[in-house]
Formats: sequence, structure tokens, C-alpha cells
Amino acid sequence: MATSAKPDTDRPTALITGASRGLGAAIARELAPAHQLLLGARTPQALEPMLRELPGSAGWPVDLTDYDAVARAAAGIERLDVLVHNAGIADLGTIADSSVAQWRNTLEANLIAVAELTRLLLPALRAANGHVVLINSGAGLRANPGWGAYAASKFGLRAFGDALRLEEPALRVTSVHPGRIGTDMQREIIAGEGRAYDPDEFLTAETVARVVRNAVETPRDAHPTEIVLRPIAR
Repeated sequence: MATSAKPDTDRPTALITGASRGLGAAIARELAPAHQLLLGARTPQALEPMLRELPGSAGWPVDLTDYDAVARAAAGIERLDVLVHNAGIADLGTIADSSVAQWRNTLEANLIAVAELTRLLLPALRAANGHVVLINSGAGLRANPGWGAYAASKFGLRAFGDALRLEEPALRVTSVHPGRIGTDMQREIIAGEGRAYDPDEFLTAETVARVVRNAVETPRDAHPTEIVLRPIAR
């Protein structure tokens, strides 16, 4: 499987984390026609279906919380036009029932790993006057019961995006705050809530991916800083 971080065409390069399934895969499909893609996931095996589906793309398999491995993987990227931070976890539960490990793992995956990967790729992003897209959540705007650790990580991610936008004025930084999306992760969350899964309650991954593409394709005289999406009540 190809894992080269160097584009093989003159198209702009986009790196998407968590691209093996769900929203990440949908974003890859939306960006593929106009971009050379680097598809991120934990393992090469997880990426094989998407690499077959999008044959012009390259795999970028790395555990984003293994910072030595991330540094090695990022070292080969000299220019990056788009960085989409999509990977993350949702370990839910009340504060009373939470643990240090839950808080640490959630903040590590959803915030610290994002900050470190961005930091490592800043030279490549600066070289392209690039665009950083942060897939946040409605929980990054309002916390709900049972979502404390997750919401804290997403509030932190929003603050990270705000700071990055001010510190790196040559870059565009977009925080996307979708409501619940109909993905495999959502099925697991609904099962944990003890209720039936109804896809009509949720946004589709394809809709959110289209919004990401629209943000990336926004002309350079505009800066799409924050996008909030909610499912239409049915």
C-alpha cells in the first residue's frame, strides 16, 4: 500500500484524519476530485477499502497519540493546502461516574493530538497559505448531561482554532460544529443511551462533507471561521 506523503500531481494536497470510515471517508470523497489526498487512520489495513475506492490517494497510517510516530509521518510533508482534523473519540458518561483515564483519553484524542499534528505541519501549511478544518461538534458550543468530558474536549478544540486563527493570519481556520451525524459511532452512542436508532434524526455524513468542501472552496477573499449545522426537525 502506498504511504508516500508527496503528491503525484499538481493538485493541492489535503490530509484528512480518521478517513477510513464515516464522516472522514465522506470528506475524502468530496475532496478527491480536486485534491491529492493523504488519508489518515490508525492502521494500513483500515485504509485499504478507501485506497481502492480512491486510487489516486495515498495512505497516511499513524496513531495520532503516538507523537514520535506522528513526527516521523509529518516530516515528509513539505507543503499542505488543507488539513482536516476529523479523528476523535466519544467516551460518554456522567461526571460522577467518570474517571481520570476517561478525561485523559478524551482530551488526548480530541484536543492534544490535534494541537500537536497542527504544530508539526505548520511549516507545510504556511508554505501553501493553507486551510485547517476542525471537525468540532454541537457539544463544542453547549454541554449536555453525560457529555462532560467530550464537551470539554470540544470547547478546548474551539479555543485552539480561535487561537490558531489569530496567531497564523496567513492560514484559514474553520471550526465546523455539526449536530449528531448518522455514522457507526452514532449507532454506538444511541445503543449506549438505550434507545432505537432512527437515521432520520441525524445529519448525513455526506451533507457535512459537502459543507467542508464548500468551506475549502470558498474564494480567498473570505474566511469561513465557524459553521454550525443542525438536523432539520422531522
